[in-house]
This record gives sequence, C-alpha cells and structure tokens, in this order.
Amino acid sequence: MAVPRTVTGGNGQGARRRLRRPQRPRLWFEILLIAVSYWTYSLIRNAVPEQRAEALRNADWVWRVEHGLGIAVEQSVNHAVNSVTWLIVGMNYYYATLHFVVTLGVLVWLYRWHPGRYAAARLVLFATTGVALVGYYLFPLAPPRLMRGGTFVDTVLVHHTWGSMASGDLKNMSNQYAAMPSMHIGWSLWCGLTIFALASVPWMRLLGLLYPVATLTVIVATANHFWLDALGGVLCLAFGFTVARLWYGVLPHCLPRLVPAPQPPEPAPARTPSP
Repeated sequence: MAVPRTVTGGNGQGARRRLRRPQRPRLWFEILLIAVSYWTYSLIRNAVPEQRAEALRNADWVWRVEHGLGIAVEQSVNHAVNSVTWLIVGMNYYYATLHFVVTLGVLVWLYRWHPGRYAAARLVLFATTGVALVGYYLFPLAPPRLMRGGTFVDTVLVHHTWGSMASGDLKNMSNQYAAMPSMHIGWSLWCGLTIFALASVPWMRLLGLLYPVATLTVIVATANHFWLDALGGVLCLAFGFTVARLWYGVLPHCLPRLVPAPQPPEPAPARTPSP
C-alpha cells in the first residue's frame, strides 16, 4: 500500500533557495527596475517635509560636534578650493554628473561581465539607498552652504554652474534639507569597493579606491555636505552589505562570476508496485 506523503515546508524552502540563487539578469527588467526605483526614491526623498528650522538647528549641532571632535575644517577647504576657479567649476560638474554616470556605468559593467554577482551587488545599492530615506525623514539637515551666517560659499551660485540639484534654478526640484546621509558617498564607495574587488587590472582597482576619496573632497569643497554626512553614507552602505550577506549567505564578490547553468531535474525514483 502506498504511504501518503506528508506536506511540509519543503516547497517553501525550495522557493527561497531559488530566489537566493544567482539568476541571469534580464535587460528590460533591470532598466525598468532601476528607472522605477530611482523615480520612487526621488519622489519619497522630495516628499519628506523640508522642516527648514529643524534642519538649520541640526546643521548648527553637527558643526558644534565637529568642532568638538577637531574635524571642522570644511569651511577652510571650501574657501581654499573656491579660490581656484577652474578647480571648483570642475568639482561642481563632478558633483552634478559622476554621481549618476559612474554608478550606472558600474551597474552596466556588472550586468555584462559579472552577471552572477549583479543581483547581489544591486541589492546592496538598493538597500543602501532605501535606508538613507529613513535618515532624511528622521534627521533633516541643511548643507553647509545653507547654514545661517553665510560663512560657506555656495560654489554653484557664485560660479554660475549647475553643480547641485539644490542650487540655482533647480532648487525647487529637490529637498534642500536631505543632506544626512550623503548618498554621494554611499554610492561612490559602493562603486569603488565593487571595482576594487572585481576588476582584474591593477590601475582600475586603484581608480576604484580613489573615486570615493575624490567624491569626499568634492562634497566638502562645494559645501554640500559635512564630514559626518559622509560617515552616515558609509553606515548606510554597511547596512546594504549586511542585507546582501544575510540574503545570499556571502558578499557579492564571493558569488560566482557567471550564472551557473540550470541543473536538469533528477529523475523520480521508480515506484515498486504494491503486492
């Protein structure tokens, strides 16, 4: 007599294993996902109440904390770099463009050359960005260029460049008081670590390490962020890597470069007829 099989959670566990297994990314889905995700991120970020008075109070508090720690040199960096016109104009355009161009470029590189690691690396980036929204909501913060007293130079306004979505004609399109954490640092460090871990050419790995360092210099020199905003971006990225580690069991660079070929299903064992 055939013994009925007990229904267990095996099917659910199998589904979870399939979701966690690296899959070959589909171009149309990735383009749609990135577009919708960035639109949603921008919508939520800009929908957070600006809370100008609280953001200015928080900026004063951050500035006092940095003075207490002996790291409040943003103003000196801002004024020194602003005195070199070609350099600060270049940094304004760096701030406006590379944040998006390099991040998309790394995603394309992963999609093309590391498809087995793409989904996990993308999860790190998405989780990093998602948790940043919590920071924007809980801790509105004015960037240094908007602090009371006018001690910082808004380099975009002074040099008439479009280096910031929160300056000039674009200021009404973006929440000006969402400076903590800095996603310029979160994204650039994600790019840099990804390139350093996966690139095979030494000079490319070096560029990967230099990119977040250059970005840190730019966000401070243009008076768009404090040092502590950058620390917030690092913590968000650490959260993103933790999410990916918990989901996939390993960090993205430890996954196979190529998606493993699907294994054919094992044949069902032959059933012995009942006597």
